[in-house]
Amino acid sequence: MSDSARIVIIGGGVGGASVAYHLTRLGERDVVLLDRDELTSGSTFHSAGLVGQLRADPTLTRMNQYSVELYRELDVGWTECGGVKLASTPERMAEIRRQIGWARASGLPLEEISVAEAVELFPLMDPEGVVGAAYLPTDGQVDPSRLCYALAAGAREGGARIRTKTRVLGIDVKDGRVTGVRTDQGDLDCEIVVNCGGMFAAEIGRMAGVRVPIVPMSHQYVVTDAFHDHAGLPTLRDPDLLVYYRQEVRGLVMGGYERTCAPWTAGPGRFDAVPGDFNGRLLPEDWPRFEEISDNSRIRVPAMADVGIRKLINGPEAFTPDNEFCLGETEVGGFFVAAGFCAHGIAGAGGIGRVMAEWIVEGEPGMDLWHMDIRRFGRQYRSPSYTLARAVENYETYYDIRYPGHERSAGRPLRVSPAYGWHAAHGAEFGEKAGWERVNHYRSNAPDDAGERPRGWAGRLWSPAVGAEHRATREAAGLFDESSFAKIEVTGPGAAALLEWVCDNRVARRVGAVTYTQALNRRGGIECDFTVTRRAEDEFLVVTGTAFGSHDLGWLRRQAALTGADVRIADVTGQYACFGLWGPRAREVLSELTPDPLDFPFMSSREITVGDVPVLALRVTFVGELGWELYCSSEYGLALWTTLWRAGGPYGLTAAGYRAIDSLRLEKGYRVWGADVGPETTPYEAGLAFCVKPDKDFLGRDALDPEPSRRLRCLTLGDPRAIALGNEPVRVDGQVVGRVTSGGYGYTVASSIAYAYLPARCEPGTRAEVEVEGSWVAADVVRDPLYDPAGERVR
Repeated sequence: MSDSARIVIIGGGVGGASVAYHLTRLGERDVVLLDRDELTSGSTFHSAGLVGQLRADPTLTRMNQYSVELYRELDVGWTECGGVKLASTPERMAEIRRQIGWARASGLPLEEISVAEAVELFPLMDPEGVVGAAYLPTDGQVDPSRLCYALAAGAREGGARIRTKTRVLGIDVKDGRVTGVRTDQGDLDCEIVVNCGGMFAAEIGRMAGVRVPIVPMSHQYVVTDAFHDHAGLPTLRDPDLLVYYRQEVRGLVMGGYERTCAPWTAGPGRFDAVPGDFNGRLLPEDWPRFEEISDNSRIRVPAMADVGIRKLINGPEAFTPDNEFCLGETEVGGFFVAAGFCAHGIAGAGGIGRVMAEWIVEGEPGMDLWHMDIRRFGRQYRSPSYTLARAVENYETYYDIRYPGHERSAGRPLRVSPAYGWHAAHGAEFGEKAGWERVNHYRSNAPDDAGERPRGWAGRLWSPAVGAEHRATREAAGLFDESSFAKIEVTGPGAAALLEWVCDNRVARRVGAVTYTQALNRRGGIECDFTVTRRAEDEFLVVTGTAFGSHDLGWLRRQAALTGADVRIADVTGQYACFGLWGPRAREVLSELTPDPLDFPFMSSREITVGDVPVLALRVTFVGELGWELYCSSEYGLALWTTLWRAGGPYGLTAAGYRAIDSLRLEKGYRVWGADVGPETTPYEAGLAFCVKPDKDFLGRDALDPEPSRRLRCLTLGDPRAIALGNEPVRVDGQVVGRVTSGGYGYTVASSIAYAYLPARCEPGTRAEVEVEGSWVAADVVRDPLYDPAGERVR
């Protein structure tokens, strides 16, 4: 075997073969793919082969759409049979209608069909209890092994070398970067390693000192004997019965997601460790555990009660704790991961290979892949028990309907604010993000009148407490616990120069200055969106969203490494509590508690004392009202919260949660990274041109177009009880021209609000429509912000 290669891919399943194929299409020739046994011998050979395209994440939908385009071109046994999804409850039908809207925004021809039409497409089904359905004609099925071999053949044609029967024994890392791979057939020096190990990915990751949080789960399906003469049956899913079907010659493949799953090799106190000789093998049949799925399958397809079963396939599939792929470069430079395909890797394989190849070659992803980025998993996922609990919960609720505000329960509570006990004692309803327990709202704030409840989907888990907390903040003052916000210190002689290069705004200003800024990628896309506070000549505090800390930390460290900056970049999130005090009476509350003057202006900071607590006070806001973010060392956190609470009583201070923050920020037009802005949107498109300082040099500057073809616009819906939540299509003059990025209800402006990227010609005053749960709702494009457009209240 050659003793070097630029890129080594570990794992010869459909993921590894696709990455190799797409790397060679981008001109990479020095590529070696290794497999411990034969190609497809992990999970690929026993995959069911269904290819569905639509997902809640628009990026993943685009990836799956590309997969279908690719499979049409390759000799992979592609059958474009279409796919039917059934609703056996009114709630499921409402979900399907939302998904039809997502599909419309993505250009997929998903359409609602009648029960009779569903029976016509899939005559084997019994329509009893079915209330509706949807049909996507471009979905299909593929032969997983043929797909893998076709991709591998294409990679070979492009110059890649494939070595089977080659077991990886170790990965060499020096100075934080991979330098080589050790195998039982010799060693390879390399610059990049791509871990496509499937169920073995966690074990391979440990060789490089990286945690890949996946759990191999036992996933079963049956292949029936021949029993029907129907040709061209579509795939059929009935999520209310937890089952799916596809045609297999004159029989069926039938499987599902049972409520009592069986993790394989992983346990609460041990990492997953797949046996060394588990190659091209299946697990023993587990008929008792399959009984629930089997019984349900007969309800929808009665012939399943009598048909012969040719075999029960029980194969391990790698699942992640949030049921999303695990992709991207890790904290070890040059060590990439493409694993955790959660039993839909066949549908995603084409897109996975393309985005990973682009990421490797270009140094950054070409699409917004944050929902799939391995960096989204915090340090808590190094725990076997936490990873297992989250993965099991996701598997067992795979087909559940998730309403807005749905919260997972496994592994909670874990990360808590110093004031957590106070919140719980005062009726807090907690949500979880990045392992943090965060107050969504307080039950004690809910009024008796629930007349503002949104209709339909948005109203399912809605609470009138949100409106009460919103209004209290606008009218008097609100106190918010933001301790979960990620905090990053950038210090050292090169700190100012690094941040000036990374940020589009000017951040190396006077000591005490607070700057709102974006960090851009080479394409001008918004890679990060945060505030930077200069605390000293060589010390800066970066504050970003709870879920984005690991992403932004990794981005800053990568830029520091690329530029050779003499800096220290540290995650200090847990060291500081943070409380937001905002509202027209906030100054009165705070002035009761400090001898220090509160005359420092908006977007500046000062060290003060509040009661007995030393505090860093930032004059910033995310709700559009006068106030401060107050940071203190965590051991003072509870004392600071209770001090503020007691002092605020006479001024109408209300403790409030994140749901109110979201409503308040919508009215004020504040953007959220990962929804309104992200790696595929520029500051000029997003209405953030005021942050861009083109007279200085910064990453991504030369890619920016100050006159973009699309812009983020605010829309108000004609029906205030119809709420768009994200991904809904927006049309102008009868044509779909965009999709909603975020939306909700503005309690002060008494309007349903949505944001969407629309063609630049759609100026304020344009009439539009937004599809909400299957109905088109009239909307107006309006100038934002809707609330306090002159910004007088924040000052």
